[in-house]
Amino acid sequence: MNQTKTGTFISECRKEKRMTQAQLAEKLNITDRAVSKWETGKSMPDSSVMLELCEILGITVNELLSGERIDMESYEKKADENLIALKRKDENHMAKNVVIAALFSAVLLGAVMICIICNIAVSGHLTWSLIPVSSIVFAWVILFPGLILGRRGIILSYVSWSIFTVPYLFLLGNIIKVREVYSVGAVIAVVSIIFLWILVAVFKQIGKKRKLAALGIAFLSAIPFMFIVNGILSKMTEEPVLDVWDMLSAFLLLILAFVSLICDYAKKNR
Repeated sequence: MNQTKTGTFISECRKEKRMTQAQLAEKLNITDRAVSKWETGKSMPDSSVMLELCEILGITVNELLSGERIDMESYEKKADENLIALKRKDENHMAKNVVIAALFSAVLLGAVMICIICNIAVSGHLTWSLIPVSSIVFAWVILFPGLILGRRGIILSYVSWSIFTVPYLFLLGNIIKVREVYSVGAVIAVVSIIFLWILVAVFKQIGKKRKLAALGIAFLSAIPFMFIVNGILSKMTEEPVLDVWDMLSAFLLLILAFVSLICDYAKKNR
């Protein structure tokens, strides 16, 4: 599987259909820069648009991956070659991710050891080092799935963040003996986690084909989220619910949402 050959083939098929890069990009709801990267061999079409791209260009996925038209006699052979090439590419990515994850883990482990050794050397027992150590472990638990699995691990990282944030705040509050770290932080964390998963659902359902619309909805949903967080903080800390900066932030988010939705509407009806 040759990216440059595939890119040249995409370019030829596009020109046969008398389409510009911008017109092809519009049909796929992506940027013309992404199409340019395909055609210059800098990247491959994402699996989420591959079937639609093939339908538009009048080719099969097998032909797209092969970078050429395939007659029926050699079709099965080419399919096998492409499957092997994809498997090899996936294995190479996994091997690279394993190395990156291992290096990341080694660096964090080194940081943990340094904190513990310095703390014991100065104080004779564990005191302040528990704060960075617990924070480093928390960061590792969240980031490790994304590092080792790539894009497929992002959701697992979100799940880890959702599960371990509240226990981490409880542990941190006990270490530094400040009750508010858990009592206030846990409530804000739960609200933030709910907001995050709403955004994940929005981008999963809408963002694949209408990224600007998803972005506009995200900006709009950030406004009530901000007011909810401020209300919780006001009730728990007796601070004012809103100030000038909060109102300015809400106004800015409203403008960004409006611009995103207008751009999405204009793009959709162009």
